[in-house]
Amino acid sequence: AEMSKSVPFLVRPEKLDGSMVGDVGFDPMGLSEIQVDLKYARWAELKHGRICMLAIVGMVTQEYGPMGSGWHVPGEQFTQTDPFAAPAAVGLAGNAQIFAAMALVELTTFYLHYGEGEPGDIGWDFLGLLDGKSDAEVRRTMEQEIVHCRLAMIAFTGATVQTLLYHENLLG
Repeated sequence: AEMSKSVPFLVRPEKLDGSMVGDVGFDPMGLSEIQVDLKYARWAELKHGRICMLAIVGMVTQEYGPMGSGWHVPGEQFTQTDPFAAPAAVGLAGNAQIFAAMALVELTTFYLHYGEGEPGDIGWDFLGLLDGKSDAEVRRTMEQEIVHCRLAMIAFTGATVQTLLYHENLLG
């Protein structure tokens, strides 16, 4: 049996053959064995990672902002830096707007999860970041995204646990 690139003393799971971007054979819990479609799992990983990237940047900028200014939308209800108290401070109207925006994105892209396309590609390259790139450069960019997604999920988990345990600012 072939060994995993990420943890050399573990056997590489059969479905993790390196064909997907960011696949290094890391699956110590064996989740790939019970997952029927790994593309769907990659969609979920990218979606959650992108949300966590936005969340951790939002948590830090809400508390500190540029040069410690505590960057936030004008208004008293937007000054709450505790991410668990913020939804109550914003109120029903603010939460309804956030929910409506999330629902719009989900409803306009949910059909992409089950097709033959590339996981994570919802066709929103407005800035043309992939224009003119070779296949190798696009693959490297996709690998960078999945690595950053994984890091953001870990960072968000750490920030959440720290906030719940200590109720202090994230960076001290």
